[in-house]
Amino acid sequence: MKGWVKLLLIGIAATAAAELWLRAPEAGAPQGEAPAIRLPDLSGREVSLAGLRGKVVALNFWASWCAPCRAEIPDLVQVYAAHRGSCFEMLGVAEESGSRDDIAESAQRFGITYPVLLDLQGAAGDAFRIPGYPRTYLIDHQGRIRKTFAGAVDREELESALAPLLAEAPRSCS
Repeated sequence: MKGWVKLLLIGIAATAAAELWLRAPEAGAPQGEAPAIRLPDLSGREVSLAGLRGKVVALNFWASWCAPCRAEIPDLVQVYAAHRGSCFEMLGVAEESGSRDDIAESAQRFGITYPVLLDLQGAAGDAFRIPGYPRTYLIDHQGRIRKTFAGAVDREELESALAPLLAEAPRSCS
């Protein structure tokens, strides 16, 4: 076999291996059924993932001191506004961000319009095995994790990943 053909085949194999490695789920990252979490929102109302069955949920773990978290918020707000009222919910889970009042002030300052949940003890972050912020999970209407975004996500990426999940979701939900 000619030398250039061998190099071409090695290059193709290396590219395929890199793609598989990059697309593989992180070791330890939750897959399948989303962990059961129940957290208070900023007004004290308890919100649980189980109570959102039937809806597609974007669950975004963030911290007020995290620059990439702050950078992605405008895109998350746009996605929330575009799908609000459908079988979709966006939830921001505040981690390592101080007291309830500190988090409420940060959410207002950053322009967050979707519900913010308080994970003051880090239980939800532990359940989802969050290695860093931001981290966004797309959970389908049956409560299964279907997509994980490590790092900041932009509107186009999120909309693209949401489209098939919303198409699978019921036309109406409670």
